[in-house]
Amino acid sequence: MGILTEFKEFAVKGNMIDMAIGIIIGTAFNNVVQTLVKKVLLPPLSYLTDGINYEDKKWVLKEANPDLTGDAAKAIEIGYGEFFQVSLDFLVIGFTVFLVVKGMNKLRNKSHDSKDKTVVTPKDIELLSDLKELMKEQNELLSKKS
Repeated sequence: MGILTEFKEFAVKGNMIDMAIGIIIGTAFNNVVQTLVKKVLLPPLSYLTDGINYEDKKWVLKEANPDLTGDAAKAIEIGYGEFFQVSLDFLVIGFTVFLVVKGMNKLRNKSHDSKDKTVVTPKDIELLSDLKELMKEQNELLSKKS
C-alpha cells in the first residue's frame, strides 16, 4: 500500500495535474501553430515564389524502382521542404512562447509591486512588503535613539 499512498500524494499535490494540463495545452497549441504555418504563412510564401509548395520540396538521391520490391523499390529523398516547414513551426512557436513569457513576466513584476493597486498583490509579497516597511520604521526609531 506504500506505493499507492505515494502516488496519491503525488497526484494530489498537483504535480500530475499540472503536467497533464501542460501537455493538453501544448498539444492544442501545436495544432494552432501547425495550422498557422501551413494555412497562413506558407501559402503567401508559395504565392510570392510562383506557386512553389515548400512542404513537398525534396532532392531525390535515387529514383524509385518499380521493378524491385520492398525497401529497394523506394526512392531515397532529402525532404528539405518539410525541414523548412518544421523550422518555420519552431520559429513561430519560439517567438510566441517568448511573447507569452514576456507578458507573464510583466504581469508578475507588476503584481510584485505592493504599491501598485491596479493588480492584486500575492499575499506573500504583501506580507514581505509589510515586514520591510516595519523594519525600516524600526531602524529609523533606533537610529533616532542613538
